[in-house]
Amino acid sequence: MSQKANTNPLFDIEHLPAFSEITHEHVTPAVDFVLDRNRQRVDELEAVAESATWDNFVQPLEDINEDLSKTWSPVSHLNAVKDSEALRREYESCLPKLSAYHADLGQNVKLYLGFKRIKESAEFESLQKAQKKIIDNALRDFRLTGVELPETKKKRFKEIQERLSVLNNQFDRNVLDATNAWHLLITDSEDLRGLPASVLEMAQQLAKQNDQQGWRFTLDVPSYLPFMMYAENRALRKSMYEAYVTRASERGPDAGKYDNTDKITEILSLRYEMARLLDFQSYAELSLVPKMAESPQKVLDFLLDLSKRAKSVAFQELEQLKDFSAKQLNIDKIEAWDLVYCSEKLKRSLFDFSEEDVRPYFPVDRVLGGMFEVVGRLYGLVIEPVHGVDVWDPQVQFYEIKDSKGVVRGQFYVDLYVRPHKRGGAWMDEFVSRKSDRKCIQTPVAYLTCNFSIPVGDKPALLTHEEVVTLFHEFGHGLHHMLTKVDYVGVSGINGVAWDAVELPSQFMENWCWEVEALNLVGGHYETGAKLPDDLLQKMKRAKNFQSGLQMLRQLEFALFDMHLHHGFDPGGSKSVQALLNEVRRETAVIFPPEYNRFQNSFSHIFAGGYAAGYYSYKWAEVLSADAFSLFEERGIFDQKTGRSFLRNILETGGSVEPLQAFVSFRGREPKVDALLRQSGLEA
Repeated sequence: MSQKANTNPLFDIEHLPAFSEITHEHVTPAVDFVLDRNRQRVDELEAVAESATWDNFVQPLEDINEDLSKTWSPVSHLNAVKDSEALRREYESCLPKLSAYHADLGQNVKLYLGFKRIKESAEFESLQKAQKKIIDNALRDFRLTGVELPETKKKRFKEIQERLSVLNNQFDRNVLDATNAWHLLITDSEDLRGLPASVLEMAQQLAKQNDQQGWRFTLDVPSYLPFMMYAENRALRKSMYEAYVTRASERGPDAGKYDNTDKITEILSLRYEMARLLDFQSYAELSLVPKMAESPQKVLDFLLDLSKRAKSVAFQELEQLKDFSAKQLNIDKIEAWDLVYCSEKLKRSLFDFSEEDVRPYFPVDRVLGGMFEVVGRLYGLVIEPVHGVDVWDPQVQFYEIKDSKGVVRGQFYVDLYVRPHKRGGAWMDEFVSRKSDRKCIQTPVAYLTCNFSIPVGDKPALLTHEEVVTLFHEFGHGLHHMLTKVDYVGVSGINGVAWDAVELPSQFMENWCWEVEALNLVGGHYETGAKLPDDLLQKMKRAKNFQSGLQMLRQLEFALFDMHLHHGFDPGGSKSVQALLNEVRRETAVIFPPEYNRFQNSFSHIFAGGYAAGYYSYKWAEVLSADAFSLFEERGIFDQKTGRSFLRNILETGGSVEPLQAFVSFRGREPKVDALLRQSGLEA
């Protein structure tokens, strides 16, 4: 080991990353070192492929790939939560190297034959279920990365993979830069009418942090959404809306500066070419091979069926909104920048409820502690903070999960607040997964990241109920990763789980955000500690399915657009991406945005986030989660026997069991859509 490598905090991380010591200068040397070492080890594995066993072949390959993941995970995470020009350059320079390495592995014939040998040997039958699944997955993935292609096609397939890794990152970077590039500074208090005090306090604090006088509003959701909901100034709402929906496009205030239009076309073209190289008719067909869904048509049928069920309800909701807006708000024609504002006013009128009403009852520390208590009651676990852990921002916290015997099951970082140079949205990612060897069990470690409103002054951060739901959602992903009992990384936690089942544990956790017993743990007034008043809770629950038809249609629009983009659409043809989106809207939507809306240019889920031909999985997972939770509705939301069954059959099995089999083991039957329709108020 070189002295340089020995002093690099990214090299051979034994426990947790030393985030405060990592600089951009460490990235390339560490990645190059590990890639070189891994390639040497792959050469050694090729030499034993003809006599491959689990111990001399598969496990060593798992280990070297985990070594690379341990080096790259902190870099990738810092790029998402603490972006800088210097780090970005190093990150982007490494992407083609990593893509080339994984492409070489995927097309390595000797490794492929080594896996085939084990599959066909007597040893295979003696392996554990998880080991067999890793081998089966590997053989599938070898074929899906072109191992059986002739050399010329292999070369082209590899070129496509490398180019896509660059394009995906560039797409995401453009969305981040476009979001950060624009803000609205208000200096006249008259322009702030309608905005709640909490929103104004945060906007004033943002202005001060940027050496400005007045109130600063940005395109980050915690700033953008409240402005659109409450600001009475219609012209300013229009400015905010236009800046938001034209991000990273050829339209809007930064027209062309961060434009993703050409990248979308190139990404779609390369995905289609990749699929055709493997003799699939579309990228969607290729994408669905490792998923639960049988075919693109089955997905489309599922989405269209839900669309038909929701559309009549959505039409009624829209007519109600139009009538209310005309009579009560003097808005005869609802424009796109009026929708959220008018809907919030209608919800207040119908239910005497607003998200701002409950915000004082959800201080962030109380919410976290309550969420941990919910998990404790369900699964018999204890979650405690750990102090003194090296983090990337002073507001990041670190926790560990222990079982009833005091054994650590998982550890996780929590990064909750919006800030500059941090990617928008909310997500869970992993640092390491559980594995077991002769020496010890490796504790899984996760990153839990959100973008909530920042604490203002001496007040704690106060969450809306929607933000509470988001936190529960992401922690559900984290529990799926951390509570696994699988001892092999390839199918440990979320690894190896079919993409259209991976949202089950996250959407499942959201259900407790609506139950009185759970909310009494999660909620408490930030000044007095008083529980959420029963009348306010009832208002919130009555408002739960407000505009559920419109909301469902919006998600179905995204999912149908995604599936049609990747099945039956010719990216090089005469029809544009925008024209396809318009067709989907005519078929599905009841509300149509302005011509300049460029939603697709910031649709990072499918162009940068792994959901290509898979966005439908959110809706499919809602079916699974609603049906799974219905068992708790029958037996009690904290029924320990049911909770332990979900832990054992879903969370602990990771990717070692097919998701339908895991669901049936828990629920006793295959999933039904009824519970979702009931929860959404769409039964009729």
